[in-house]
Amino acid sequence: MNKFRIFAYKASCNHTKTIWILKCDIRKFFASIDQEILMDILSLYIQDKNILALMSKIVASFSSTGKGVGLPLGNLTSQLLVNIYMNEFDQFVKHRLKAKYYIRYADDFVIMSPNREWLIGILPLIRKFLSERLKLQLHPNKVSIRTVASGVDYLGWVHFPDHRVLRTATKRRMLKAVSNSLASGPKPEALASYLGMLKHGNAHKLSILVSSSF
Repeated sequence: MNKFRIFAYKASCNHTKTIWILKCDIRKFFASIDQEILMDILSLYIQDKNILALMSKIVASFSSTGKGVGLPLGNLTSQLLVNIYMNEFDQFVKHRLKAKYYIRYADDFVIMSPNREWLIGILPLIRKFLSERLKLQLHPNKVSIRTVASGVDYLGWVHFPDHRVLRTATKRRMLKAVSNSLASGPKPEALASYLGMLKHGNAHKLSILVSSSF
C-alpha cells in the first residue's frame, strides 16, 4: 500500500496531473494454478533433482477443479509458489509492456499511467499472456480503470491522493469478527491484528471503537 502511494505521487507529479489506475485480479487464483506449468518454471531455477521431486510431490498432493490444477489456499508453500508462478507475468508487464508503475500482491495488481488509452490497449495483451502462458483468467467483475481522485479500491483500502480509508465490506467483516470474539471471549492477539491493520490508513475512530470493544 505504501508503494501504491509512492507510485501515485510519482506518476501524477505530486498529484498535479491526472493518472489512471488499471486494477485487476485473477479469477479463482489458487484453484487455477497449472501444476505442470509451475513445475516447468521451478525446473528453470532449481537444478537439484531431489528438491524438484519433493516440490513435485507437494504440488501434486492437491487438486481443485481437476487433476494437475490448483494449490491449497493458505499453505505456506502455496504463498511462495504462486509468487514464483506470477513472476512470469511480472517480467512480461515490466519488460514487454514497459509498465513503469506496476504493483502486484498475490493475484491483485495495478498499473498506473497518465494515458488511459494505453491502459485500455494493454488489457487484451494482459488477458492473452495470462491465458496462454499461465492458463489464468482475469476476474470479469474486478477489472476497472479509475483515477486516484475518484478512489481506487485496492487490498482492502480505498486509496485517494492524500489518504486511504478502509473498504466498507472490510469494515463490516472486522466489526462482525469483533462481535463474535466478544461472545467467545476477547483475545489480545485478535485486537493486535485488527489495530495493526487499521494503522495503515485513516481509521483512528474505528481503532478507538475496536479497542473499546475489547
